[in-house]
This record gives sequence, C-alpha cells and structure tokens, in this order.
Amino acid sequence: MDVTLRELAQLTDGNIVRGKLDAFYTGISSLDLAQGQEVSFLGNAKYHQQFLQSKAGACLVALGVTDGPEEMALIEVENPTMAFSAVISHFSKAQSHFEPGVHASAHIDPSVKIDPSRVCIHPGVVIMAGAEIGDGTEIYPNTVIGREVKIGDNCLIYSNVSIREGCILGHRVIIQPGAIIGSDGYGYELVKGRHQKIPQVGIVEIGDDVEIGANTCVDRARFGKTLIGEGTKIDNLVQIGHNVQIGKHSIIIALTGIAGSSKLGNYVVCAAQVGVAGHLEIGDQAVLASRCGVTTNLKGGQSYLGNPAQPLRQELKVQALQRRIPKLLEEIKTLKQSVHQLDKVLEKLNENDR
Repeated sequence: MDVTLRELAQLTDGNIVRGKLDAFYTGISSLDLAQGQEVSFLGNAKYHQQFLQSKAGACLVALGVTDGPEEMALIEVENPTMAFSAVISHFSKAQSHFEPGVHASAHIDPSVKIDPSRVCIHPGVVIMAGAEIGDGTEIYPNTVIGREVKIGDNCLIYSNVSIREGCILGHRVIIQPGAIIGSDGYGYELVKGRHQKIPQVGIVEIGDDVEIGANTCVDRARFGKTLIGEGTKIDNLVQIGHNVQIGKHSIIIALTGIAGSSKLGNYVVCAAQVGVAGHLEIGDQAVLASRCGVTTNLKGGQSYLGNPAQPLRQELKVQALQRRIPKLLEEIKTLKQSVHQLDKVLEKLNENDR
C-alpha cells in the first residue's frame, strides 16, 4: 500500500524537515539499496556516510539531522529505528494474505473450539481433541496442536510447530517454524544401573506478545508450569528446561540453554550461548553477556561476563590480566636469567675473598 510523505509523518509521529507532502512511496529498504520511491532510516551514526550517498526517496532521521542528498525527503523522529518499525508494519499489513477458513486437508477434532470464519488453518494442520483456537489466529502447514491446548487471539503459529497437550498460549503469540512447545522435560533417576524416566505431567504457559524462535524447545514442567512471561522474546535454537520461569519482557538470544527450575526475572537479557545451571535465580534487569556460564544466583540490575559469570567490570579486569600473562612470563624469564647471572657474580666475589 503506497504511502505519502504526509502519511509517513503521521505514521511515525515525526516532523517533515523537507520534501513534498504529496510525494508517495511504495516500499522500504536499507540505505545502501533503497531507490527513489522507497523509505529508509538512519538509526546509527556509523552509517552516516551511507546516508549521504543513499538514493532513498525518504529517510527517517534523528532530531537535528538536516544534511543528506538534496532530493531525499527527511522526517525527523525521536527514535528512527522504532519509527521505521511502524513503517515496516504498514507495508507488511498491506502484503498480508490472511484469508479466514480451514483447508480441506487439515484435521480438526469435532470437539475443538474454533470459529472457521475467524481463523486461517493451512494444509496438513492437526488439531486434537479439546483444543481451543482464538479468533484471528493463523496456523501454517503441518503443525500439530495437542489435546486441550489453548491458543489465544491473533497468534501466528508457523510451519512444523508442535504444541503438546495442555499447553496455554496467550494473545498475539508468534511461534517460528520447527519450535516445540511442551516436550518432556529431561528427567531421569539412576536406579540399579539404569536411567528410569520420571513422568513429566505439567504444562507450558506462554504470556501475551511472546515470540519464540525457530527450532527452539520449551519443555513442559515435571508438574505445575514452565512459564514464559508477557512480552518476552526468545531467539532460534534456545533450550528452556522444565519448570523454568522467565519474567516479562526478557530477551533470550540464540543457543542459550536454561536448565530446569531456574527463575529469570523481568527484563533479563541473555546474549548468545549463555548457559544457566538448574535451580538458580537471576534478578530483574540482569544482563548476561555472550557465553556467560551461570552457576550461582545473580542479583538484578547488573551486567555479567565470563564463565563462571562475574560482574562485568570485575571480569574485564581479570581478562585484561590474563592477556598480560605471556608478557609477564617473559619478564619472569628475564628476571630469572638476571638472578642467575647475579648469582655467578656473587660466587666469583666469594672466591676472590677467600
């Protein structure tokens, strides 16, 4: 759906610095690839040179930015990155192909609570007995929804997802392809030399506005619930163990693993490849840098680094000292040689005294 410069300003709550109000734009692109009828944005000062050379027809810029190609229309906004998200949403909605209905090849148990005129169910979907599917929800091909699963309104469940029995999804939840919600937790006891499986009879409950990445696994609780709080975003290839609790609006980035029964507070950030051991607590607004290994409880409101995870500044000092080790070893070697030579001189002096 085309949009005029005036409409762009309204959409982004911005101020037009220059440009024709009735000029229209047909799409979006990055600064280096955008053409004359496309909209772009300058969200980071390091791309300013790209901005100066860009052929974009219009650009969202931070307050006070007035340079750039003369033929480029400018709209100043408080946060160009977030404002550009609104532009993306505008064009994405225009391209949406949500068509209510249930494909003939989908299998839906007669007991499922669903309004076929208000959902979009693609080919090969299986929805088992007792499930509930909210209005506006779209389920892509070959997804399996287990018994008694409850899915809220306006959710997007992409292809090849499995949501096992009893799990609960809130409204506007997005599950990317291949994710598994409610697989058995990893629970075994060693009995007489054999690993005996412990039944996992709990569920997973996911709050509103959560997104879960491709091929991520969220295990069901041993009993009770594995909880993912409202607004939390989980990246691809993440493992969430049984009975884990993640608070609201947290960020869990790729290849992170969180072991069973650990609790993460609100607004926690786990960067890529973080590992959290079981039965731990991480406070609100903690930030775990990439490859942190968490082995003890961590207070909130701090940044951590290293394995085991330590407060960021402390770990940076340790790493700086570690980088000096080769030089320190050379200095020690030189000192040893000097001491050895001094010992020889002293021996000669002692011999002469005799």
